[in-house]
Amino acid sequence: MARMVMCKKLGKELPGLTFKPFPNELGQRIYDSVSQDAWKLWLEHFKMIMNEYRLSPADPRSQEILYQQAEQFFFSEGAQLPPDYRPPRSKG
Repeated sequence: MARMVMCKKLGKELPGLTFKPFPNELGQRIYDSVSQDAWKLWLEHFKMIMNEYRLSPADPRSQEILYQQAEQFFFSEGAQLPPDYRPPRSKG
């Protein structure tokens, strides 16, 4: 049976993550209170952040930006979009 959490992002009890996503206190907080469904939403947001800010996962400064964005995404009103962000045009 899946581990259930009261998801901070989605506001309901859902299956929790099976891993701690970051090796720090934020990773533990996410593990304790973020659902798999909310994590999937984060992954899409994460891709957008990586591309728009042109971040490198190996760069410590980039990692700090990602941690800040994750904190906002999961535990605040929502993450800020990059200032020059333009949503991709829909196909069709």
